[in-house]
This record gives sequence, structure tokens and C-alpha cells, in this order.
Amino acid sequence: MKANKKLTSFDDHLNEQYGEIGSESRTKFEEEFEAFKIGVLIQEARKRQHLTQQQLADKAGTTKNYISRIENNASDIRLSTLMRIIHEGLGGSLKLSLEI
Repeated sequence: MKANKKLTSFDDHLNEQYGEIGSESRTKFEEEFEAFKIGVLIQEARKRQHLTQQQLADKAGTTKNYISRIENNASDIRLSTLMRIIHEGLGGSLKLSLEI
């Protein structure tokens, strides 16, 4: 069986597209990806609870537009608002980790 020489690993792909780990472009990509993941997690939790964006916004004391921005990869999320959305709006808790 011949190996496909056009296949690359995911790490190689990221290095090619966004630069090596620690480069400015790779760091920017990774930060934007974390914001994207937050949006997806909020959206999935909202849908599992059968809430519309408006209903979640009402429960969390924010606007439908803000919920939409978070779910669609807004990177300027205020931590206090994010915590309120998760705690008051979804009944969950937020756990963070720090890597240095």
C-alpha cells in the first residue's frame, strides 16, 4: 500500500497556515480559536436547554445581539457578562485554566 505523500499532519498544517508555535500569527489564531470555542459551547448549551437567543439574553440580563455576537465568534467578551450568561442564563459554572 502506497502512502499518500500529499497528506500532512494537523500540526504541520497549522505551522504552514499560521506559523510556528509562539509566532505572532499562531498566537492570534489560537486566541481567536478559543473565542470560537466559547461561542460554540454557549450555543450548544443554549440549544440543549431549548432556549432562544432572546430567552437566554433575558435570563442573563443582556441583549439578543450580545448573545449572537458571542455565538458568532466575538472576541471582545467581558468576563463578568460571560459568567452571568453561564451562571444565570444557563445555570452552569465557568472553570478557567491558565497555561504559562
